[in-house]
Amino acid sequence: MIRATDDVERLRIFLAQGLVLTAQSLILLVTTLIILFLTNWQLTLYIIPILPIAFLLFTVFGALVRPFFIELQQRLSRLNTILQENLAGIRTVQVYRREAQQQVIFTQSADDIYEQQIRLAGLFSTTFPLIFLFSQIGLGIILYFGGQQIFLGKLNLGGYNSFNLYLAYVFFPLGQLGFIISLFAQASASAERIFEILDASSEVSNHPDAQALPKIQGHVQLKNVTFSYFGSSRAVLNQVSFEAQPGETIALLGATGSGKTSIINLLPRFYDVADGAVLIDGSDVRNVTLESLRTQIGIVLQETNLFSGSIRENIAFGRPDADLEEIIAAAKVAEAHEFIMNFPGNYDTPVGERGATLSGGQKQRIAIARAILMDPRILIMDDSTSSVDFLTEQRIQKALDQLVVGRTCFVIAQRISTVLRADQIIVLEQGSIVATGRHDTLLENSPEYAEIFASQLVEDFSENLESA
Repeated sequence: MIRATDDVERLRIFLAQGLVLTAQSLILLVTTLIILFLTNWQLTLYIIPILPIAFLLFTVFGALVRPFFIELQQRLSRLNTILQENLAGIRTVQVYRREAQQQVIFTQSADDIYEQQIRLAGLFSTTFPLIFLFSQIGLGIILYFGGQQIFLGKLNLGGYNSFNLYLAYVFFPLGQLGFIISLFAQASASAERIFEILDASSEVSNHPDAQALPKIQGHVQLKNVTFSYFGSSRAVLNQVSFEAQPGETIALLGATGSGKTSIINLLPRFYDVADGAVLIDGSDVRNVTLESLRTQIGIVLQETNLFSGSIRENIAFGRPDADLEEIIAAAKVAEAHEFIMNFPGNYDTPVGERGATLSGGQKQRIAIARAILMDPRILIMDDSTSSVDFLTEQRIQKALDQLVVGRTCFVIAQRISTVLRADQIIVLEQGSIVATGRHDTLLENSPEYAEIFASQLVEDFSENLESA
């Protein structure tokens, strides 16, 4: 965020002010030197050697100060990270009574910035007097040689005063260049940080010959897929293969780190496989455009992300052109319409930053409505009903049972109700498939599934029996 705000602002100041000052200073310097040369070329020649020395000092100063500005921006980023984390997690800080300790951490980070600014001030206070020293040396040289010309009768006192007045317009731009070099050093440091982001290449992008994916039926295949995250040599998925027919509901089960989320991240191509292939309707997802692929996939993640704005804008996030009737229909399917209508502003109610005014269950139902409005052929739900109560989940599940007809649905869930309805259950362990089938078959034949069922799902199963 600091790169997108403070660093960009420093670069903008240099482009808006520094470049203009540079042009003004150079024009003033060159024009004044021409006038001085026409007025008294002998005295002008004594000034010329001082200019490259001054420019050399500016160059050295810029090279010296640039790393200081980079370090300053990095320390500012750390300070803002601490601030953001403590503001976002203020309740956690209060619950664990860490206010005093977090204040110490923040103060230390602020002191680090102060110390770096002191170092910069010291560098400035050392360099700029040297620059002005050369200006005074130049005036002393003119005084000496100009005095000689006056004694020899080659220059009168009026001519000397005139030359001295013009000479001020030589050293004034040099002083400006010192300020410009400071702006340039700051802008250069910030530009480097900005372009580290702008020049970073995405691991996933459209291939040059990528084709638009036509309307899909929802036939999904994973063929011998091996995958590991960037910078890690450990395979998260190892030779994973399975097939989902259009309209099937596929439940992915396994312990934390077994590879469930990695599989659903490969379908919309958030990552590319290291080996093997992910096929949708026979097309390798790497050979189609990202836009045509992702517009046909709806995703409801476990961690719901809402944006500042109204409920209506959040539901229509993927389809900004959707009319209110379509938005209401999607909200009804997601069991969100009732609580939305209880708000004073109904669908125009602001949700606050990150949906702060809504409960976890309300945010998840809005996220489900957002996915429904996209009318996806493939629906991915990553434990998307984890924040709703049992009865609300049952209502949502009934609506989803109708929604998934004709759509391929991938579900990561801990509740038994979803697994019982799945056409195919895939059990994962350490990145490999250890069992595949329906609930009854797996419960009888798969020890891994039986263990997961007993440890994670038996509580919901009991609730389901009590409800029945």
